Amino acid sequence: MNYSLKIISVAILISIIGVFTIYSSTFQEEDLDLRTIFKRQIVWIVLGLLSFLFMSRFQYRRLWDLTYFLYGVMFFLLVLVYITGHISSGAQRWLKIFWLNFQPSEFAKLVIVIFLARYFSYKSVSDTRIPARNFGVVKGLILPLIFVVIPMGLILGQPDLGSASMLFFIFVVMLHLSDMRLKRIIIFLMVIVLLLPVFWLFLRDYQKERLLVFINPNLDPLGAGYTVIQSKIAIGSAGLAGKGWLFGTQSQLHFLPESHTDFIFATFAEQWGFLGSIFLLFLYYILIKYSLDIAARTSDYFGKLLAGGIASIFFGQIFINIFMVMGLAPVVGLPLILMSYGGSSIFITFISLGMLVNINRERTVF
Repeated sequence: MNYSLKIISVAILISIIGVFTIYSSTFQEEDLDLRTIFKRQIVWIVLGLLSFLFMSRFQYRRLWDLTYFLYGVMFFLLVLVYITGHISSGAQRWLKIFWLNFQPSEFAKLVIVIFLARYFSYKSVSDTRIPARNFGVVKGLILPLIFVVIPMGLILGQPDLGSASMLFFIFVVMLHLSDMRLKRIIIFLMVIVLLLPVFWLFLRDYQKERLLVFINPNLDPLGAGYTVIQSKIAIGSAGLAGKGWLFGTQSQLHFLPESHTDFIFATFAEQWGFLGSIFLLFLYYILIKYSLDIAARTSDYFGKLLAGGIASIFFGQIFINIFMVMGLAPVVGLPLILMSYGGSSIFITFISLGMLVNINRERTVF
């Protein structure tokens, strides 16, 4: 079985697990729309598979020429959110496209990977461009940071701290993958840490509450800390084999909010226990490993950075989401890729997987 078939097989398996988990967490809801959202998830998966097939045959080197166009589209969509964006739960993050909601911040993650891959790579194999490690501070750090901070600021204003944090994480990972001097990266991160008190001033009140609750969940057990406490109860009470599909207390009796979106891992863990959770993590491990293998195998530096950047999106969202639901990271509102209900994440993830497959297919051409 080649890499392409392995990647899509694992992705489909995780998506199917996600659909069953979404169904189990909503089938008892009184709201008919909530009881049928698993059908919308299936539609997004089908659309995602179609996009995967298209991108797996789309020569990824064309993205080099499309980079600035894609960046412009991303900027336009993020601004459009402020004008016509759909508001839900106090956040304005979605654009209404017919009967589907699209979240441009998910698109922004992939565009930033493409942009940084172009910025730090060679135009062709014969290009004699200076390696990124020999860039000065301005060209190697400040200038690309500006292009990342622009969408970060727009996303923070929605507000969406999780997606904005992911853009910063992607930027740091891409700096490392581009062979930027480690000393500069460490100094840069130290400066960011020193500036955290300043960033605190720009956070919304509920975001500050979430960060404080991360330090002490019992600070507001019936408010900001409620979801994390219920999530930890769901995971901790599951035992070795879990309580079974369609069973459980926290998810089935609706003690756990967002059980089909950001906290879907807690729902899955409650039903399938430690063994089921290990199996799901193993599937994610395979997905990330294949992404990194493709990055290592390609001789094209642009493709190498592109595959590595996509792997960073997968790893960052999986790591942060699972640590979040276990109370080991602040609640920042990031979906669990291919599992959480949400078409934008599913769609962009399948596009990313298609790009990986194409990089693997074309790796010997460049």
